[in-house]
Amino acid sequence: MNYNKKTIYDVSVEGKKVLLRCDFNVPQNKETGEITSDKRIVAAIPTIRYLLDHGAAVIACSHLGKPKGEWKTKLTLAPVAKRLSELLGQEVIFAKDIIGEDAKAKAAALQPGQILLLENLRFDIREEKNGSDFAKELADMADIFVSDAFGTVHRAHASTAGVAAYLPAYSGLLVAKEIAIMGKALEDPKRPFVAILGGAKVSDKIAVINNLLEKADTIIIGGGMAYTFLKAQGREIGKSLLEEDRLDYAREMLKKAEERGVNFLLPVDHICAAEFAADATPVEAEGDIPADMMGMDIGPKTAAAYAAAVKGAGTIVWNGPMGVFEFDAFAEGTRAMARALAESGAVTIVGGGDSASAVEKLGFADKITHISTGGGASLEFLEGKELPGVACLLDA
Repeated sequence: MNYNKKTIYDVSVEGKKVLLRCDFNVPQNKETGEITSDKRIVAAIPTIRYLLDHGAAVIACSHLGKPKGEWKTKLTLAPVAKRLSELLGQEVIFAKDIIGEDAKAKAAALQPGQILLLENLRFDIREEKNGSDFAKELADMADIFVSDAFGTVHRAHASTAGVAAYLPAYSGLLVAKEIAIMGKALEDPKRPFVAILGGAKVSDKIAVINNLLEKADTIIIGGGMAYTFLKAQGREIGKSLLEEDRLDYAREMLKKAEERGVNFLLPVDHICAAEFAADATPVEAEGDIPADMMGMDIGPKTAAAYAAAVKGAGTIVWNGPMGVFEFDAFAEGTRAMARALAESGAVTIVGGGDSASAVEKLGFADKITHISTGGGASLEFLEGKELPGVACLLDA
């Protein structure tokens, strides 16, 4: 995939109407509808500010939740419009529909320096189906399309890819940063290149491991997925998470790593528990895991070995926690990994929702080069897949 795409800096937006795809899929209080974190709205401000300051009229759009084509009052973008107007310090005009009379009239009347937010795109079933008629009606309101929702670029939806068939398509500042940093890490990394993969399941990361075995110098495995690899090596893993149907795959990957000279690191000790619970008593185990126990985190020897492997790295990509970091008693392995990244001096990229929230929760976010805003998108990026919402942008 070509990662060298045109951005908003490559086009004159003065006097133009810009259809801007944002990621305003914000968490809300289920009872009150109040936005509990406005980080995704804040992240969109630099692109919006640039467009408005350079004389564009901005028609912003986003999805929120999973209404599956139904109009659900609880999933209206009205609270987002209110918060966005507070952050911008100017009125955000809100359309009561997406491509209906209200949206079209407000878009037609929109002046340079003004911003309009359309209602939740997923209230129309054609959004997720990438309906060409829906994409065309969205596009008809504007002169150019700007994609700034990295969290959705792996989806071929009407507002992420479909509209690019009718409008010249550019990347916003958020998407430009993501594809520049992630693209360079995969295509031309500063070496040694270390990939750290965690999370629950091997099956979620099959394509990622396969792709990274072609590119990385060292691959570090933690989290629940490590136990399938250990079992494949003939280790006892007790009651730990195991994907029986992935054992052959795990053996294949270990063999491929050996053949390619990739340093493939697995845990040598574990923090275990008799049950999966926040108040479970942590027990250290080296080598095999006792039959009545399950692995919940990497052990101190593993954490030290992993930190040492990261020390001289030029580029580090991390996707997935080392253990059940949500439970304080089993967060130490993930904390040690975050600390190692923060102190490494390497180009550090953290992708995926859980790793990103772990780094933030543990207080290391400001020491990381780049924290990706897209969970599924950054994962598919690491898999080497073509992302429809990036492929549709104009090549630089």
